[in-house]
Amino acid sequence: MKKYLVFALISFNFSLFSQTKTIEGYELGIDGFVSASNQGGAFGLGPKFGFRLNDNLILGPSFRWQRTWSSYYSQTYHYSIWGGGVFLHARYKNVLFGGFEVEMLKSPVSYTVVSPKTNWIPTVFLCGGFSKEWNHIVRLNAGLYYDVVNNANSPFRTAYFMTVKNPQTGQIQKYIPLIYRISFFFPLDRPDKDKGNPIEEIEPEEEY
Repeated sequence: MKKYLVFALISFNFSLFSQTKTIEGYELGIDGFVSASNQGGAFGLGPKFGFRLNDNLILGPSFRWQRTWSSYYSQTYHYSIWGGGVFLHARYKNVLFGGFEVEMLKSPVSYTVVSPKTNWIPTVFLCGGFSKEWNHIVRLNAGLYYDVVNNANSPFRTAYFMTVKNPQTGQIQKYIPLIYRISFFFPLDRPDKDKGNPIEEIEPEEEY
């Protein structure tokens, strides 16, 4: 069921792109995150290439690379996770954004199965938050991302910041698949850069 959801959202993204006759511009995006504890941590980067369909809608392919480390019994393990997918963001009045980001990530480790059938892990983040552009140079997105798949081997589990605890013992019962993420988008064409700056025509002075 989870895989069908991933493929359905990817197909929807490409279907929307194919039905759009005009592309108003292009943007290069990048996001990153860092998490750490006394048992390990991770950091990663997620570049994106966006096709801006209008002032409010952008979509395109995304890529991700992540480096993770963990320490158990005085031994440290390092491994890399990589993959890609698609994203769709809708923007509202240069204040808010919302959408989804779908990725398939390949991880060399498994937290729940000794011999997993596949090392490919699906993630489907529903996202939303603050969005602001400055002078058609850079846009900042800062928001919350909820993974509706919540795969047991998700590489983002170390970044989940909300938990449900037992009210009697105080022990963690489960993690809420919610992370925060900051992204930057850079327009490659700087659309409408001349708007709002009209050049007044100055009539030449008459010669006497």
